[in-house]
Amino acid sequence: MNNLYKTLDISKQAVFQYQKRQEIFDTKIQVLLLEAEELRKEHPGCGVEKMYTTLNPKFIGRDRFVALFMELGFRLNKKQNYRRTTYAGSIYYPNLIKGLFVNAPSIVWQSDITYIYVAGNFYYAVFIIDVFTKIIVGYQLSDHMRATANIKALNMALKVYKAPDIHHSDKGSQYTSKQYLKILKNNNSQISMALSAQDNAYAERINRTIKEEYLDYWKPENFNQLKKCVKKAVEHYNNKRPHNNIGKLTPIEFKIKWKNNNLVKNNNFTIFNNEELIKTGQH
Repeated sequence: MNNLYKTLDISKQAVFQYQKRQEIFDTKIQVLLLEAEELRKEHPGCGVEKMYTTLNPKFIGRDRFVALFMELGFRLNKKQNYRRTTYAGSIYYPNLIKGLFVNAPSIVWQSDITYIYVAGNFYYAVFIIDVFTKIIVGYQLSDHMRATANIKALNMALKVYKAPDIHHSDKGSQYTSKQYLKILKNNNSQISMALSAQDNAYAERINRTIKEEYLDYWKPENFNQLKKCVKKAVEHYNNKRPHNNIGKLTPIEFKIKWKNNNLVKNNNFTIFNNEELIKTGQH
């Protein structure tokens, strides 16, 4: 062995130190692996890059972490599905949020309805998100698509949060029901509606996140289990899941830091306006 060390021009001490460093690294990886498995239990749809952000290991870089944990079997498999949840009402309001500058909570709330298939039945979830903080401010799960579910979600949100300057949704009949519109008008919220899914992107993203990162993995077997899973998913999303576009904070953390003027980065933004791109020939 001494001749080998001499040939390679390294000392026995250097080899020993390398072995010790590797042993320490391997031990840290084992601990990190357990933490990653626990994280996946709580957030079963958490991607590997977001896993790195959440666990924030100091001894390994992001690229090496991603490559290693992909190799260890933490890659996610996405599935595609579609079911219609929007049936246009006869009332329509113009889109008020394209190109809108957003720099505070309760400037814009977006809402959408999505279906969830469980044990041979379709159920429907309504989510309302504050576009600035990314907090799910209200939600409701039902076995029907009547406006009563949307009204319950809206009333839930208004019990805790300041009414939005603008409430934005698609033009589904649930959002044009007299009672729903009355609640918004009584709270001095302007009403805005989208013509396409792209114009309601923040709410659409919530639907995918809740289903693909949580419910698809927890696999509820009946309506009661589904209700519990949706509640748990919303709590985890608001309080435990970091978001890249709000400084890798959870929505609740972000709102608290914003309120206390303690944000490291200014997260103000302008909502996408595809009509402006068409006008300027950038489409």
